[in-house]
Amino acid sequence: MEHQLQQLESWLTSKENEHVEFKEAKQRYDFEELVNYCVAFANEGGGRLILGVSDKRPRRVVGTDAFKNIERTKLGVVERIHLRIDAEEIAHPDGRVLVFHIPSRPVGVPVQYKGRYFMRAGESLSPMLPDMIKRILDEAGPDFSAEICHGLKIKDLDPEAIEEFRRRWARKSKKDQILHSSAEQILSDAELLLREGLTYAALILFGTRQALGRYLAQSEIIFEYRATEATGPPQQRVEFRQGFFSFYDELWNLVNLRNEKQHFQDGLFIWDILTFNEDAVREAILNAASHRDYRMAGSVFIRQYSRRLEIVSPGGFPAGITPENILWEQAPRNRRIAEALSRCGLVERSGQGMNKIFESCIKESKDKPDFSRSDAYHVWLTLYGEVKNHEFLLLMEFLERTEKERIESFTTEDLLVIDYIFRKKALPPGLKRCLPKLIEHGIIERVSHGRRKVYDFSRRFYDFIDKKGIKTRPRGLDRETSKATLLKYIEECHDSGSRMEEFRQLLPSQSRSQIQVLLRELVKEEKIHNHGKTTAARWYSGPKRADCNHK
Repeated sequence: MEHQLQQLESWLTSKENEHVEFKEAKQRYDFEELVNYCVAFANEGGGRLILGVSDKRPRRVVGTDAFKNIERTKLGVVERIHLRIDAEEIAHPDGRVLVFHIPSRPVGVPVQYKGRYFMRAGESLSPMLPDMIKRILDEAGPDFSAEICHGLKIKDLDPEAIEEFRRRWARKSKKDQILHSSAEQILSDAELLLREGLTYAALILFGTRQALGRYLAQSEIIFEYRATEATGPPQQRVEFRQGFFSFYDELWNLVNLRNEKQHFQDGLFIWDILTFNEDAVREAILNAASHRDYRMAGSVFIRQYSRRLEIVSPGGFPAGITPENILWEQAPRNRRIAEALSRCGLVERSGQGMNKIFESCIKESKDKPDFSRSDAYHVWLTLYGEVKNHEFLLLMEFLERTEKERIESFTTEDLLVIDYIFRKKALPPGLKRCLPKLIEHGIIERVSHGRRKVYDFSRRFYDFIDKKGIKTRPRGLDRETSKATLLKYIEECHDSGSRMEEFRQLLPSQSRSQIQVLLRELVKEEKIHNHGKTTAARWYSGPKRADCNHK
């Protein structure tokens, strides 16, 4: 009972989204409307319909008398849409709450009621759009890349592309006999040549320009370089309508041609970081080749700007994949292509390519991959090349030097936690399970911030970067202790004076304005005084005297 009330409270305070909806339904709720909502939720991945709660924030429990016989209601829904629906009653002090838990539809099967397919539109229902129904139906379709390309012959494939595949496969598998097999045997062993003929995967990976033009003209990658954001023709445009193994390396070379190094130095530490990380770019290109929808017209576009790279591929995300779960879920749209790329070591069968992209961005202090411009018809990936904070590079240097064995075992989730803590952003609930491991390794620690507990990097890190003021960084100080800490530091540095920048390092949990308030109180108490204004100001111990003249 207590658990139910706690769960209800979390639903009441959360933002309403596509997976939960609230209805007051004080006296009754139409059964047909309930069935329609169950259809809509199922078609959109499942969710919860909660009756007896106001739908406007701040939400409150109003109680409901709807569906007194809950078991009969569940049975009625199941009979109509053939999908198991669970329901629970919660006895809240302010009234009865009824929660319907609706599962997701089966893969490739849109749910309908009386011949109508529903989806939600704001707070109401509407018929599903035809393209959404088609996408659902396509989920259970066969792997296009494994289908036979009728009419395609061995002579339509580029021998050099096949040789490149052969060399990579032999090196990955450490099987020298692959080097001596015929082209037909290589293709057969890779399941690209079947008894019925060559597959579309063979055409996409090894086809000549003429063959692709004849059988699959949309299998094309177009590279553009644009020096500015201005519209108009790009400074360079190269079209690749040929087997992927014919140009994969050339495509990276085009990106690398204008790949500026960003130079950073902090004391003895020097970094030269390429704007575009090779591993991340190559993985992104492989993803576009593996997961685009080859049945749709349109080319893959790779657009390079001075500090960002955009990769746009036809077809939305594969079934079950979203920008939110792309790190944790794998659903290759063209499995036969992915398997061929895996055989020669270009991609991992486990689907870890996107993890590598995220990890490289985090380690180089760049913005994380951005999928916000994607829609039902395109996956739009933006890779940002600007290094944001060289102090984060110091953190990575610290981990490499002091935790080398451990950092190699860090997961993408561990690095995401480190990135969130560095940026002082709230951790998503799913990442909190990584905290005990990082605390145990002495990388982060839990500190007090007033009544709240927050996470920060360990003292060992601040000692490592050895910045003035950091070594004496206090942990979780109250107001009076913070003032005492400031006064002690100013007294220790009386001869040279202390700057605001040092105070910010000394009290990282305090904002600039909070520190200024503490300093004004200390001045009023005649314990310190300052000389100079704005960023040039320095603080000294003791009251300000008329003959005071600091230099």
